Amino acid sequence: MLDREGYRPNVGIILLNQKNEVFWGKRIREKSWQFPQGGIKYGENPTQAMYRELYEELGLKPEHVQILGRTRNWIRYNVPEHFVRRESRGHYKGQKQIWFLLKLVGKDKDISLRATNHPEFDAWRWSKYWVQLEQVIEFKRGVYLEALKELSVFTDENKTSETRFLRKRQFKHKSKKSVKTNSEIISVEQEVMVEVKDIL
Repeated sequence: MLDREGYRPNVGIILLNQKNEVFWGKRIREKSWQFPQGGIKYGENPTQAMYRELYEELGLKPEHVQILGRTRNWIRYNVPEHFVRRESRGHYKGQKQIWFLLKLVGKDKDISLRATNHPEFDAWRWSKYWVQLEQVIEFKRGVYLEALKELSVFTDENKTSETRFLRKRQFKHKSKKSVKTNSEIISVEQEVMVEVKDIL
């Protein structure tokens, strides 16, 4: 399911524990690490897709988490052509994502990487909020940085830590400052539903 510009609607999840550390998952049978993410199915709004992906990839249910915030706008990334299936080349560009910041109110033992028959990760750990991105596939790093920066206003992370983190980056990426609080999320879901239906 692509929009008119060739981007697939998707959600990303930054999950915090009580120490403001982020969930970091190792992709199954690979060396790369990433945040949970997944596509938005027909008829789903971003929040519904986020809860589905949260369960499919981490085994967590809505009662295990609290939504702290989400990005206001879609954040896009392009997929290099050599990663795109031959039959999709020419009209598929990449992903457009809404990112959610969640707080784990359950316990570590509630996390299960084998909740479904198609696990995404084979290992996981908690990392500092300003996690080093060298183990993220290169074309996603800018999106991760933008999501972390935009959603950091909902955390206790201070500007000094962010500045130190950004100085270490080997890439430059512009960040949008607008954010959406938990209380504003419901009001935009209908708009997103219309957008998803329009691209079919």
